Amino acid sequence: MKNHVWRPLYIAITLVLIGVVVRFFIVPADFGVHERGYMYGWHRKSNELEWASLPVKYRTEKVCIDCHRDKYADIKDSPHANISCENCHGPNYDHPKNPKALEINRSRSLCLRCHAKLLYKGTLRGSMKGVNPESHYPQAECMMCHYPHNPKRPMQEVKQ
Repeated sequence: MKNHVWRPLYIAITLVLIGVVVRFFIVPADFGVHERGYMYGWHRKSNELEWASLPVKYRTEKVCIDCHRDKYADIKDSPHANISCENCHGPNYDHPKNPKALEINRSRSLCLRCHAKLLYKGTLRGSMKGVNPESHYPQAECMMCHYPHNPKRPMQEVKQ
């Protein structure tokens, strides 16, 4: 074979060998090797205690129910029942100690994350009834008319 074939081949082989050598020195020895028996896992065993020491940010609605039974009662049978409180309110990690740490976002953009009409035909998200934000009362916040914990319940009922 001519040089125009061998030179690029040598360069490619050299680059692969450099990659293997660099990987040997950079990737920790216990990366991905653990009791499951496959080589490339998501974490390394020597790092588990470090991750365990980090505070949990998301705690699920089980923590919310203790103090917010009324909101939970409203949402449990609503179309929003399968949505975690933290999807809208953010992580609950500091809320019990500092009630102002949990955001109450009443902005229109929060609702539109899920409720803007998207044209994904044949998908669950595409079949969901959405609104056109440009024509559906663009000057108003959603909570002026809709109660977010139970959208089937009119806001006037909640205010009474």
